[in-house]
Amino acid sequence: MSLEQLRNAQIITALVTPFKTNGDINFEALPKLIEHLLAHHTQGLVLAGTTGESPTLTHDEELELFRVVQEIVAGRVPLIAGIGTNDTRDSVIFTQEVAAFGGFAAGLAVVPYYNKPSQEGLFQHFTAIADASDLPIVLYNVPGRTVAQLTPETSLRLAQHPNIIAIKECTGVENLTYLIEQAPDDFLVYTGEDGHAFHAKALGAHGVISVAAHTNGDDFYEMFEQLDKGNIKAAASIQRQLLPKIDALFSLPSPAPVKAVLNHQGFEVGPLRLPLVAATAEEAKTIIQVIEN
Repeated sequence: MSLEQLRNAQIITALVTPFKTNGDINFEALPKLIEHLLAHHTQGLVLAGTTGESPTLTHDEELELFRVVQEIVAGRVPLIAGIGTNDTRDSVIFTQEVAAFGGFAAGLAVVPYYNKPSQEGLFQHFTAIADASDLPIVLYNVPGRTVAQLTPETSLRLAQHPNIIAIKECTGVENLTYLIEQAPDDFLVYTGEDGHAFHAKALGAHGVISVAAHTNGDDFYEMFEQLDKGNIKAAASIQRQLLPKIDALFSLPSPAPVKAVLNHQGFEVGPLRLPLVAATAEEAKTIIQVIEN
């Protein structure tokens, strides 16, 4: 799985992890789901990320998930492995293990959560991960979940590291704009906010790492196509139609809404692992109505 494939991927889906009712991973549900995503313009996958409920996955479960998905995908799109935690030493060890495991274009390393490190602590954390192996690293800046936040200046400082190749940025358009303008030409900037996909792409970002691509991959693809052709009005129209659906998919702690929709559509992704809980029947009905409208 090459870095060059990743550079060609503009719509990357942060894959949900299917579970059975007893809480085990439902590996049998993955082929149907993944084939559906690939048929609807998913150009890359993140495994064991936030949307995949990574905080509740064991080390062995993650490795088995990696193996199964790699067999299904068979090199058709680049894969990114979630490798970061709030413990630098643990992240380094797992990064080395994933690099040895093989088959990944990059590893996604989240900003350390709970410990609230300084900018220098964040810089040293990501540098240690990037130094640990030859696995390319994607920074994941999501202060809504981690509290700690990479400033644009720290992100740009990290972008100078030869093994840090991209960022999934989940802050505002202002930070995205600054990163797009100031980052090295070969550094990939993705928005991790589905609602910012139009703005990010129009500003020159590489694309989106998305939850909503589970259900609306065709819309993202067409919107990006229209932007590439310079048809701003057509792209903006798609964005306006997407926003209510994106709002619905984040109306509860993610991935509860998208799992509700996928279950309704027959993909058998099952429940969530505590402390996250599934949408109630009434909540699911409301979300599904918006998505399928």
